[in-house]
Amino acid sequence: MSPILSPARPIPGGPSVDPLHGSFRSSIRREHADDAARRARDLLTDDVLGRLLTTPREAADQVPHSRDVFVNRNLRMDHIELIGFDMDYTLAIYHMRRLEQLSFDMTLAKLISEYGYPPFVGGLLYDHHFVMRGLAVDRVNGNVLKMDRFGHVGRAYHGLRPLKRDAWKELYRNKRVRLRNPQFAWNDTLFALPETCLYSGIIELMESLGHTVNYGKLYDDIREAIDTVHRDNSLKREIRKDLARYVFLDPELGPALHKLRSGGKRLFLLTNSAWDYTNAVMRYLLEGQLPEYPSWRNYFDFVVTAAGKPAFFTENRPFLELDSSTEAGKVVGEAKSLERGTVYSGGNLAQFEEFTGYRGEHILYVGDHIYGDILKSKKSSLWRTCMIVQEIEDEITYTDARREEIVTLSEVELTRARLDDEVNHRKTVLNTLERRLEREELSEPERQEVEELRKKVKAELEKLRRSLKETNGIADTLERDVEEGFNPYWGLLFKEGNENSRFGYQVEQYACLYTSRVSNFLHHSPMQYYRSPRDLMAHEQAGALSSKLSPMGSEGPPKGSSEKE
Repeated sequence: MSPILSPARPIPGGPSVDPLHGSFRSSIRREHADDAARRARDLLTDDVLGRLLTTPREAADQVPHSRDVFVNRNLRMDHIELIGFDMDYTLAIYHMRRLEQLSFDMTLAKLISEYGYPPFVGGLLYDHHFVMRGLAVDRVNGNVLKMDRFGHVGRAYHGLRPLKRDAWKELYRNKRVRLRNPQFAWNDTLFALPETCLYSGIIELMESLGHTVNYGKLYDDIREAIDTVHRDNSLKREIRKDLARYVFLDPELGPALHKLRSGGKRLFLLTNSAWDYTNAVMRYLLEGQLPEYPSWRNYFDFVVTAAGKPAFFTENRPFLELDSSTEAGKVVGEAKSLERGTVYSGGNLAQFEEFTGYRGEHILYVGDHIYGDILKSKKSSLWRTCMIVQEIEDEITYTDARREEIVTLSEVELTRARLDDEVNHRKTVLNTLERRLEREELSEPERQEVEELRKKVKAELEKLRRSLKETNGIADTLERDVEEGFNPYWGLLFKEGNENSRFGYQVEQYACLYTSRVSNFLHHSPMQYYRSPRDLMAHEQAGALSSKLSPMGSEGPPKGSSEKE
């Protein structure tokens, strides 16, 4: 028979002569470990080394925390030989409010003039608060949703109003939103924000006037119309008329690219924009910043326009050489190599690696599109990835400004958890005492003692329950205030309830690094080793000392590399 387990000892079979869950160490390994422990003590008590590691570096301009480079997966920049950049929303950071308004107005006009929508929808106003990245559209029911990392819906709107709770429960309470389902459309790009506002605004207006709306057709019409204003260059023609109105000029962009080149990196541009627009925007961004670079093209070893991402990463289209001396960029012929000083269009990943001589993890690609730039490149190649999330500056700046309230909320949350544990403990004790009074034959003194203890525990339980109810109300109110202070409809971009939002989850899963703008690399060495904290399991967060082993993350595959969307 197996021995009876001890309540005070672990299950037998650990470090013993006959282990069940491990093995023993040889004396030779033990000697090596003892020697390493002695050397560790010498290292950690070295006074000279201690001074070198603790003496502040030369004073430098303080960089706001919101402009850090954040790390999901360890990345050694000294292993990176080639760095690529998307242009729109990556090298070129747009003034989103102005660009969204322009896109909204042009799409709305097209819906009326070409898709037969009634003229009264032309009076719709754009509400930039009602949009953020990471929302999903339910094309069947006409709702806009925000989900947590598990695909559970935390917030839902029909039109511009919160979805009624009964409808929300019926549609989404016990279901996960799977983005592969054609019922749902995932809006994860900045240029798609106006379509979400248009979709909800038209539903709100038309249904308030008694019109029936075909939700799926409405979404498809908006999607096609907004794609058209991008595809036919009508939107970009308007932007080019006044680049200074729509594109921020970052004085640190040129120096950041120069620093990477000075660190031995080769750079390339890989954008979906056509040559004429690319040339106009890049000239505005970079020319005249540094005397070493008389033309913006001097920053880059390879320039690829009209790349057609994400197809660039999955299909086999040829590279076409363009005549870059003219704005039209006429096709010269199919490229047999990629040369510095020449401009190309199209192309594919396999041929890019063959022509450049760089492959896999020696390439870092920087982009803003979770699907077209990050997810597809990560699933199709071993390229390392950095995602530009310009909204993170707003979110960090906002949460820093609400530090006091967030600290209070955190303390209340911890108190709530403690109260909940204490309530459950008292309930168990009370049940035990009541069973003794009902079932055991007790002497009168024993009965009085148990009865007094029962009254005491019951009073404590009532106090704890009242406090727990009060704490729940306080926590819910404070959390709502903090979240709605950032966005009155959707809360924080990277959070949904107590979990990461679906958008935050995808950034974490697929991007090795993420940051708010390319120029943030100026404040780091081109040889920087970007280290992430290691993920901790629940028992390690609770105090298991294995959490102290290898506190930094790994350079292994991205978390989401084998997942299906």
